[in-house]
Amino acid sequence: MSEKYRLTDEIRDTDRVDMVKDIFSTITGKYDFLNHVLSLRQDIVWRRFAVKKMRFFKTRRFLDVAAGTCDLAIEAATHYQTVRVTGLDFAEEMLDQGRKKIAARGLSERIHLIRGDALHMPFPQDTFDAAGVAFGIRNIPDRLNALCELRRVVAPGGQVLILELSLPQGGYFRRCYDLYLNRLIPLVAGAFSPNPEAYLYLAGSVMRFPSDRGFAGIMHDAGWVDVRAYALTFGICRLFVGCKRERSA
Repeated sequence: MSEKYRLTDEIRDTDRVDMVKDIFSTITGKYDFLNHVLSLRQDIVWRRFAVKKMRFFKTRRFLDVAAGTCDLAIEAATHYQTVRVTGLDFAEEMLDQGRKKIAARGLSERIHLIRGDALHMPFPQDTFDAAGVAFGIRNIPDRLNALCELRRVVAPGGQVLILELSLPQGGYFRRCYDLYLNRLIPLVAGAFSPNPEAYLYLAGSVMRFPSDRGFAGIMHDAGWVDVRAYALTFGICRLFVGCKRERSA
């Protein structure tokens, strides 16, 4: 297996974005299958946990950024049957897969998908009650500006929910997880994925994701308040929830 998708300190942000686009244009067909297999279907549990933390109070709208094949968008629309959902992603191949799943579930009237950039979203200020990013924030090099843009489009009093893979804190379990990320995942991906090299990137991006305190600090810097972090499944996934401050009278 080559080193094409291995992350290093020398990779520029623009090169990393191109790398991510290339990855998600080549693994679309097996993306959902491998997510479920490699997480032992815990990714479904994590999304449901995130959706239950959502609050809708004004616009009744939810924004799913880096929507991929739209599992979070579908889960939100299914759980909150009066909410309208917008999904945004820069990979048209992933959105095409998402459209098929949305149509199969009869949700095409309530979930709208658009291709776009998380740093320059085509929505007016205060459009959504809540916005979420599931397993996508680590693929955005400029996380601070992405979080600022999310805050712009969320209504005062609204939320952002960031679901992301992370490293467990415990020494023994962390060593086991490191072995899983860097050895087992590439082996399994090699058996099923048309581009198994892409899963080298997955391991590297998880290893390099900030700590709870570090990422919460970025959220605070972007203007989110009351930031909370929830450790899921022994800490291999975390949900960060932040609020947009209410406007003063």
